[in-house]
Amino acid sequence: MITAVVVFYLAMLVMDVPVFAAPQAQLTPFPTPTPGADGRIMYIVKTGDSLWRISAVSGIPMDELRALNNLGTNDVIAPGQELLLGLGGPVGSAPTLGPPPTATSALPIPTPGTGTGTLCVLLFEDINGDSIRQETEPSLPDGAISINNRSGNVSLTADTPSGGISENLFPEPEELGFICFDTLDKGEYNVTVASPEGYNATTPLNYAVNLNPGEEVLLDFGAQANSEILARNTGLIGTQQTPVLGLIGSVLVLFGTGLGIYLWIFKRK
Repeated sequence: MITAVVVFYLAMLVMDVPVFAAPQAQLTPFPTPTPGADGRIMYIVKTGDSLWRISAVSGIPMDELRALNNLGTNDVIAPGQELLLGLGGPVGSAPTLGPPPTATSALPIPTPGTGTGTLCVLLFEDINGDSIRQETEPSLPDGAISINNRSGNVSLTADTPSGGISENLFPEPEELGFICFDTLDKGEYNVTVASPEGYNATTPLNYAVNLNPGEEVLLDFGAQANSEILARNTGLIGTQQTPVLGLIGSVLVLFGTGLGIYLWIFKRK
């Protein structure tokens, strides 16, 4: 009984003794490495260091540390070993400046809206009357071209030439019978064409065009000969007899016949 009581009091004394926590492990101080003369940042491994600790303190990922120092996954480091942490400029060194930039003249910026354009106008003989110029349809002479701009400061006129049939593979507009008006300022122009006498238009003879700088606009207009011109060209005029001439001819024939009969009767008497 006495032994049990003694054991109880001893247990109570042990429970009253304060329990002290074990001291936390202290890490070896990590010196801040500085770049060497060649710019490399080196660290000498200390006792208790590990690759994980150096990565955590320096902020460099372990994969990067292994790559910088050619370490495999299972490689270990030892005290006194030098580790490359990165590259930086040498202490106290000033950056080397490159050569000053060479001054070059700036390229000119084109001013929008400047420059001139060209208008080329053709009046062709629309032989088949389909309003489309064929390669065998020549330009029609003795017509008139008039060009005016909207502002009223341009008024140009010209007569249409003949020809317009070219055998060149890539003929110029003038070789095809066009008349070209160049160095025209940007703007809206009204082009009017008058067909020569005896020809009827097969296309509209008035057209409004907006000319931009650097453009060459080709406009063609068609006209077809009327029946009188066609008859003259085919040689029919002069061979046709009108009804009046036919009637006069018939009367003369009858008169001659009657006169002949009268003379024949007179002689028999």
